[in-house]
Amino acid sequence: MFSSSGFLSTYSFYSDAAGIAGNLFAFVLFVSPIHTFRRILTNRSTEQFSGLPYVYSLLNCLICLWYGMPIVSHGVILVATVNSIGAVFQLVYVILFIVYAEKAKKVKMTGFLLAVFGVFAIIVVVSLKVLDHHMRQMFVGCLSVVSLISMFASPLFIIKLVIRTRSIEFMPFYLSLSTFLMSISFFVYGVLKEDGFIFVPNGIGTLLGVVQLALFGFYSRTCREDRREPLIASYA
Repeated sequence: MFSSSGFLSTYSFYSDAAGIAGNLFAFVLFVSPIHTFRRILTNRSTEQFSGLPYVYSLLNCLICLWYGMPIVSHGVILVATVNSIGAVFQLVYVILFIVYAEKAKKVKMTGFLLAVFGVFAIIVVVSLKVLDHHMRQMFVGCLSVVSLISMFASPLFIIKLVIRTRSIEFMPFYLSLSTFLMSISFFVYGVLKEDGFIFVPNGIGTLLGVVQLALFGFYSRTCREDRREPLIASYA
């Protein structure tokens, strides 16, 4: 017979394994902008790059970090660990962007950064001082879902661009693969933890990841076929 304690131990093992896998795949996403910032450091200029994605990612990481804390939610500490690492990376990116941006961008980005800290401070104060534990989890959880869904929706612009241009130039395969693997890992983690605030947005992220990988497979094959056609035509 399989004891209940053994079942719970196995259940906990699989949920933790999914969460750890999600942390590892998320790390790949966190380091992906390093190439961009290496160029910024080399040229000592932010050129035409936008710093807004990093500001928004910082806010998203802070909200999800707060949701994963035991004072808000029990048993989902791996959500807090991955987003604490993400918050550090995004903060470094934003600071570097501010340092090397033109004066106008520098002022604007500094304002956005202060706004992020201000919004996060309000969320923390309201959740601690105004709400009880159940409402606190509901409040922060809903914010994290909205934030994650909007973040996962951003690839829709890339998907549209790929379909319009019939080119995968702007959709790196390994970035799309890492996003898919991270999403499905945290989807499984959320399901095993029976936490809809985790598995709902990551389920949407998983579906979008499948779409990106399918488009990559389709258009990479199409591009190879297109490249062969001129050779066949010239030979004929």
